[in-house]
Amino acid sequence: MSNETPKAPPLYPKSHLLAASGIAALLSLALLVFPSSEVEAKKTTLSLELESPADQLKDESSAAPLVQAGNEQDSPFAQIDGAESNTAQANETKPEAKPEAKDPAHREVTVASGDTLSTLFAKVGLPANAVHDLLASNKQAKQFSQLKHGQVLQFELDKDGQLASLHSKVSNLETIRLTKSAKGYTFDREISKPVVRTAYAHGVIKSSLSASAQRAGLSHSMTMDMAKVLGYDIDFAQDIRPGDEFDVVYEQKVMDGKVVGTGNILSARFTNRGKTYTAVRYTNKQGNTSYYTADGNSLRKAFIRTPVDFARISSRFSAGRKHPILNKIRAHKGVDYAAPRGTPIKAAGDGRIELAGRRGGYGNTVIIAHGNSYKTLYGHMQGFAKGIKTGSSVKQGQIIGYIGTTGLSTGPHLHYEFQVNGVHVDPLSQKVPMADPIAKNERQRFLQQSQPLVARMDQEKATLLAANKR
Repeated sequence: MSNETPKAPPLYPKSHLLAASGIAALLSLALLVFPSSEVEAKKTTLSLELESPADQLKDESSAAPLVQAGNEQDSPFAQIDGAESNTAQANETKPEAKPEAKDPAHREVTVASGDTLSTLFAKVGLPANAVHDLLASNKQAKQFSQLKHGQVLQFELDKDGQLASLHSKVSNLETIRLTKSAKGYTFDREISKPVVRTAYAHGVIKSSLSASAQRAGLSHSMTMDMAKVLGYDIDFAQDIRPGDEFDVVYEQKVMDGKVVGTGNILSARFTNRGKTYTAVRYTNKQGNTSYYTADGNSLRKAFIRTPVDFARISSRFSAGRKHPILNKIRAHKGVDYAAPRGTPIKAAGDGRIELAGRRGGYGNTVIIAHGNSYKTLYGHMQGFAKGIKTGSSVKQGQIIGYIGTTGLSTGPHLHYEFQVNGVHVDPLSQKVPMADPIAKNERQRFLQQSQPLVARMDQEKATLLAANKR
């Protein structure tokens, strides 16, 4: 019996140990080549942000799997990186979006220079007789032939390629449509109702009222309205000077956040040669609307100061002027307003037409009787407005004719005369009678409406001036 202690048999065969060593080496190598899953997820996310080709995404996703958010709850980045990685996978597998196929039954054309309804029908493949059928089927269909450059017409065709409906937006607020029926075409008009809000404008005259108003954001029609409202006190043909300024609060029409038009002037203020005139719009309990001063006196007078807007005075009232054609001294019993041929002429006041026709050297002439005491004469007209004839009635501001050169005239202008009890007076110096002020029983109601409007102009102007000083 030997005294040597027997050796314990090895726990693992040598071949197993060698295999384990080899696996450990391979794992170490793998860790060097393939980093941890968390780092790989971030790297993949970064590469997705910088490199977008689809084939590169496929190569990287096959090299190492992206980490899911649910498997990385212990990591502070797991939810973010996992979500981004999932998004990347979704983007990778999502098929490319295909453009939507156009509806073959729908056609849309934009009116270009020289286009007619026939050329537009031809562009969408409709025969020439389709235009005739459309216009003959409904009296209002002819509105589609009144085309504007840039207007869009939309056609809907039936299964046989024939016109089923046609519609177009003719303004920001109006759309017209023709729809085919058993009896032809049915016409529809859709009027959108805008939101009405108030707006403010301020301007200082530098060269002309129209240029200053345009800089202030007022349209031409709004500028004309302002001149009409204040035209009883300010002669916009000769009184405007550089440095004059104006404030206006007016209605603004809005659709889908865009301004589509303007409404009434609610209040206006004009400082002319240092004197300020204010107008406030007011509708009384009977529904009659007019403009008044801030304290309730009527702005409307029996006569407006000038019958032509923005005209130039070419000759004034004079007892001894040399006539440019007759070449001799002859009293000039009126005022001449020079303006382009065709400029509208307005009646200075309400009245009845005594004459609308030819009168010697005056050429085409209108004479209006305003009650028993006053008469006005308008000479050298190119022609008369529709409905103007001897014996008819006219309203103040109504268009009665247009500037021309008929009679003894050297150029297009209006010769305007003003008579009081048969005596010629200078219309530029004549004090005209006033209309009635606000009724006593409506004064409180008027002030409740007018005072906030005047305060609005004061506040807006102060804010604007303060902003300009910064």
